[in-house]
Amino acid sequence: MSSRVRVVVAKPGLDGHDRGAKVVARALRDAGMEVIYTGLHQTPEQIVETAIQEDADAVGLSVLSGAHMTLFRRVLELLGEREARDIVVFGGGIIPDADLPELEKLGVAKIFTPGATTQSIVEWVRQNVAQPVA
Repeated sequence: MSSRVRVVVAKPGLDGHDRGAKVVARALRDAGMEVIYTGLHQTPEQIVETAIQEDADAVGLSVLSGAHMTLFRRVLELLGEREARDIVVFGGGIIPDADLPELEKLGVAKIFTPGATTQSIVEWVRQNVAQPVA
């Protein structure tokens, strides 16, 4: 018997625009996933702590501030320090195409850029985040 995929959706840093993150969180929830939305202005430390405490399968970061390289890197470093690299990290936001290969090298599983549909995000999570076994 499997349980639902658990996804932490987070807004790291000083960016105060969270409509997109809330839309994605709702789409994942409506698709049957368990979603924990952390709210605005979360530090990478807070996000990783939430992901571990909530036994998350994935973390979705929404970054519109331009600080994506620093924020994604730090979240991945902290997950590694906590031996939680099995948590899939994906994200979206205003991220230049030139930065996508570097984010992939860091270990970000997927970046959704403006124009991505909620359906494509839901389908990607279903296909790329393992269903936990209860």
